[in-house]
Amino acid sequence: MSNAKKEFLETLLQAGEQYAGLLLGKNGDPDQHIILRPGEAQAVNWDDARKFATDTGGELPTRREQALLFANSPEAFTPNWYWSGEQRSAGSAWFQGFDDGTQYWVFTDGKCRAVAVRRSVAI
Repeated sequence: MSNAKKEFLETLLQAGEQYAGLLLGKNGDPDQHIILRPGEAQAVNWDDARKFATDTGGELPTRREQALLFANSPEAFTPNWYWSGEQRSAGSAWFQGFDDGTQYWVFTDGKCRAVAVRRSVAI
């Protein structure tokens, strides 16, 4: 790792976090550095997953962020289903399989795993 990259990550990351990569902004939104917060919730419904993410200082990842996490940090996940922060409709939300990258929806009372991400605007 180059010194510049090491210095950048030292200023960006907090204890236990993992850098996932840069997500390009859409529709005028800024680019974002996506940072995986430490910890994981297991077998939680969507509301409890959102609470877990908030309690750890982050948010549930969006579907685009989950795709980035699957591409850049698959070793950080068990091959299982993880909640996204995006609802499909009232009573259902999207989730992603970290075994093959499939994204699908399920009712929010279903049980999946959850992680939290933090975002930092890229300059």
